[in-house]
Amino acid sequence: MNRRAFSHQLVTALGAFAMAPSASRFYAPAGRADVPRTNGDRLNLHLRELAEFGKNPQGGVSRVGYTDADKQGREYAMRRMREAGLDIRIDTAGNIIGRVAGSDQRLKPILFGSHIDSVPEGGNYDGTLGSLSAIESIQTMRERKIVTKHPLEVVIFQFEEGGLYGSRGMIGALAEKDLGLVNWSGKTIRDGIAFIGGDPQRLNEAKRQPGDYAVYLELHIEQGGTLEQRKLDVGIVQGIVGVYRWEVTVDGFANHAGTTAMADRHDALLAAARFIDMVNRTVTSVPGRQVGTVGKIQISPNTPNVVPGKASLSLELRDLDAAKVTSLLETIRREAQAIASANGTSIRIEPISANAPAMTDARVRRAVGETAQTLGLKSVELPSGAGHDAQSMSILAPMGMIFVPSVGGISHSPKEYTSPGDCVRGADMLLNTILRLDQMDWSRPAST
Repeated sequence: MNRRAFSHQLVTALGAFAMAPSASRFYAPAGRADVPRTNGDRLNLHLRELAEFGKNPQGGVSRVGYTDADKQGREYAMRRMREAGLDIRIDTAGNIIGRVAGSDQRLKPILFGSHIDSVPEGGNYDGTLGSLSAIESIQTMRERKIVTKHPLEVVIFQFEEGGLYGSRGMIGALAEKDLGLVNWSGKTIRDGIAFIGGDPQRLNEAKRQPGDYAVYLELHIEQGGTLEQRKLDVGIVQGIVGVYRWEVTVDGFANHAGTTAMADRHDALLAAARFIDMVNRTVTSVPGRQVGTVGKIQISPNTPNVVPGKASLSLELRDLDAAKVTSLLETIRREAQAIASANGTSIRIEPISANAPAMTDARVRRAVGETAQTLGLKSVELPSGAGHDAQSMSILAPMGMIFVPSVGGISHSPKEYTSPGDCVRGADMLLNTILRLDQMDWSRPAST
């Protein structure tokens, strides 16, 4: 179907409800008037109300997974879901799933949503905007009597911030060793899942299979500064970067700081400092958006009068291109051996975890871009440098993401902020992209 034919079909399907004016006072809608708009006042009210659960003195939230605040926030979200007309359930992995029927029950559901848990001392928009905008989209459809062909499912994944636990449960990727880990709440993952209404003894029942969904879409704040810096409204996510982590151990020799000559030292901390600088040089030596971070360091014996004998560091590399990460690591390993030889230490680099890049589907990217044009919004394609539940969902269905600006590029902080107008623009993008995806044929294989 060409664009003109699709646009005509979409307008015909939307009918009279599409001419209703926006209720939002937060921005004057641009673009065509014949597309539906969400209720911006209601969306921003719900964002403020949810921010009360786990509210911290700094102005953000500490709605950490498996805490009382998390449970209260989930209960609030479920009330909003019921008001929107969703039939809701909690799967055995603890994810909240709401469903509305489509006109053709032979079609696979369109899944969309996000999460509402936060990091300790986090912000009010990460995950929350996508979750509440998904609910608002359903409520707008019900009020304007929109019935999609596909069934629609809204998901609020549990404990995204701790390691995508809810979405990993949905793809069957939670191992027994994961369930015994203790999270920030002080509970194990097993006890946390039970606390929020899941059943860790029946996790296999939460597992979905590739092909169970037609497509997955997630709205999220950018968590970076590209959109704001370039004065753009919408980010069309190209893919979610791979996240690779290693433990780096530097072994030297602990000795008296006063009696050991400088030339005789095997200083593990000195080698570690040179390693950190080398990682920065290596990662910035090639063009691209790859990033490398040494974010943790522990020293032994960690006392002023002893030459450090051991240092433990973290190494993390992220990029959309797994081959580039492999190349960077090879250089880092080679340079590390040169650093170790220079002062008689040894450096071991051992893998901890590897999350491969997840590319978005080309058809979803195109649909997001065309929706932005229809709404009169300026967009750009960009990668996601942060992990999202969409990574897991890419295993089950064609996947896409929509970004809206983060002021100052700040996230995971009480200072995290997305303007009310950008929140509404994001919700409008989500609603209209879902309607566009509903008109598409998802029976063909996914592409990148």
